[in-house]
Amino acid sequence: MSEEVQKTSIKDQVDSVEVISSDSESTTEQEVLEPDVAELPKVVREIVPLEDDPTIQVVTIRYFILSVIFIIPGAFIDTMNSFRTTSAAYSIFFVQIASHWCGKWLARVLPNKQIKFGRFINFNLNPCPWSIKETILVTITASSGATGNLGTNAIALADLFYGEVVSAPKAIFFMWSIVFLGYSVTGFVRNFVMYEPKFTWPQALMQTTLFQTQRKSDEDGKQGSKQMKVFFIALLGLCAWQFFPEFIFPMTSSLAFLCWVAPENYVANFIGSGLGGMGFLNLTLDWSNITSNILLYPYWVQVIQFVAFVLGAWVLIPAVKWGNLSDFKYGLMSNSLFMSNGTKYPTAQLLNSDLSLNETRYAELGPVHLGAQRAYNIFFDYAAYVSGFCFVTLFGYKGIIEAGKKIIESRRKSHSINLQYTDRLNKLQSAYADVPSYYYLILFLCSFITILVILIKGFFAPWWTLFVATAFGVFVCILPLLILYATSGFQLPIGTFNEVIYAYIIQNQKSRHPAGALVYSSIAGDVFYRCQYQMLSLKIGFYNHLPPQTVFWAQIFGELLGVPTNYGALRWVLNTKRDLLTGEKTDPLHQWTAQSLVSYQSNAIQYVVLGPKKLFHHYPMLPYGFLIGVVAPVIVFALHKLFPKSKLKFHLWNTTIFFSTMSNFYGNVSTGYFSQFIGGTITMFWAYRYKHALWKKYNYLLAAALDTGLNLSILLIFLFFSAGKTVTFPEWWGNNGKSIERCFAMG
Repeated sequence: MSEEVQKTSIKDQVDSVEVISSDSESTTEQEVLEPDVAELPKVVREIVPLEDDPTIQVVTIRYFILSVIFIIPGAFIDTMNSFRTTSAAYSIFFVQIASHWCGKWLARVLPNKQIKFGRFINFNLNPCPWSIKETILVTITASSGATGNLGTNAIALADLFYGEVVSAPKAIFFMWSIVFLGYSVTGFVRNFVMYEPKFTWPQALMQTTLFQTQRKSDEDGKQGSKQMKVFFIALLGLCAWQFFPEFIFPMTSSLAFLCWVAPENYVANFIGSGLGGMGFLNLTLDWSNITSNILLYPYWVQVIQFVAFVLGAWVLIPAVKWGNLSDFKYGLMSNSLFMSNGTKYPTAQLLNSDLSLNETRYAELGPVHLGAQRAYNIFFDYAAYVSGFCFVTLFGYKGIIEAGKKIIESRRKSHSINLQYTDRLNKLQSAYADVPSYYYLILFLCSFITILVILIKGFFAPWWTLFVATAFGVFVCILPLLILYATSGFQLPIGTFNEVIYAYIIQNQKSRHPAGALVYSSIAGDVFYRCQYQMLSLKIGFYNHLPPQTVFWAQIFGELLGVPTNYGALRWVLNTKRDLLTGEKTDPLHQWTAQSLVSYQSNAIQYVVLGPKKLFHHYPMLPYGFLIGVVAPVIVFALHKLFPKSKLKFHLWNTTIFFSTMSNFYGNVSTGYFSQFIGGTITMFWAYRYKHALWKKYNYLLAAALDTGLNLSILLIFLFFSAGKTVTFPEWWGNNGKSIERCFAMG
């Protein structure tokens, strides 16, 4: 480590990709920093430990025990939540806290005893004191396995809408393979975004904050103990509060002030309702509608999202309903498909027994109509997808080229790429062996061949589409969208675009199963999403100085446990909530609606059964979304080049985030967005700028605590009131049976 000290003023603004990182950070005071520390962004220096002890043992039998305990409930809850309208993912912060406690307890009670089974299995039950690194590895394993799986979408769609049940072995092996296919692609892109200090990975910083707070608390640090007290106060407080919006006092989940003023006036109700209306000036006290994004996303991201929400929900929706923006007035707040008279389209009648389109019946029924909101959602979906590539290419090409040069240089010198970087963290990480490239190659081949065999034997999609999905995901999607995620924490949904690609490549096939689009999308999507998840875990390991190979195997182990649990949760939801998911019964909280699955079904009919030609013939403006996605970033880039020092900060006008937010569907729940903007202004603008010391100490910690409290409350409510006999709370003023918002004219 260098002993040289230099005096420098640090300006933590991304140079080559400043447009997609965060607000420019600069310090007015002079800081005395070592050169290798000065290369790190300010937020990283404030959070990430800059020393390491590589001798700490990470993998123990305690790790395996706790991983199993925390993965199974998480995988179940995450899959279950995918059928709800709003929810928060299984809190990985709960795993961080609970596993740390449990690990220290196991370290106290387990004997220091060597165990042998045969010639090859030999381990110590309690080889060393519990360390924060062991906690981190348990958490990384859980973040891999205790998640949902894209493969459940196709399986659920085929079951719920077409009565086709996929066998457990086929489903589980397919779900494993698409995940590992995505993991294997990490070997291709990690060198571009893993080691570059200017890619801060906000999600990784949030988790690192809690890890280091736990470490300080273990070391009897006064500050660490105080932070942990704040964490648990916030956790328990939010957990107790969530019983009100979720069960006792649902009105607090959507405070529709206009409905209180005129509870029987339809116009006022529609404008003010957050559950089926515009959500104008609607507030929520339900953390599941707010989420930790207000404590995580940079403020410029939150401003873009709020502007897009205002335009999408408060401008376009009334322009359609009461103006001339669309001639089709039916189904404005619905993601279903309609006939010209506004009745729901009998999509089942469009299919022959061999799943081909019944052209005669289609001619009798007429063209499929979309609700106007759903139509412009699709338009902006297309724009967001194309914008993602254009924006990163225009603003981040210098960084990509520089990373490429470092990769080439590391290959020439036959050493790890992190040796090409001179910052402190890369120097520390060079003590550990990197994951060999052939690990990823073997994982890729095994996953690819397994999926290929499953598709050949019959799984809704033609076998050759696997080649297209993989190639498109690897060579087109990953790098630009991964850079966006690494710098802003914003993950771009790419499902709709994948379904369009699938529709075009199979349009000449006679038999086209609607679930095939989701099979294709899950393959291409997981090449992207799972790559992101693994990269995030690798970055967490990087920030906390874990061996990369250990992190790699921990993620594999997590998925081996998580996928069978995903399938079990899927079967439970379909068996117990089917009447709510199909709409035979109405959920008063608008939660068990399978809103995402209904959208998938609508997309499948549009793209697979009818084909994109019929859709674009009836909606000729939709393809122009692709054009807008190209033109908008070019305009922003030109403005940035013309006015580089403008106070308008054109480089932060991220069109991808704007278009993606515009593509959000607000049909069931439009509450929360106004509250998010208010909360984000307080946390990421006011507190960050004017109370930075307090923000640095508690911001990410509170994000972790509140998310943990939310998920704990949802789990407790499920166990107390839904696991066995369903218990409903008595009706009262704050839990009105007709409308919990008291928007009675909405029906």
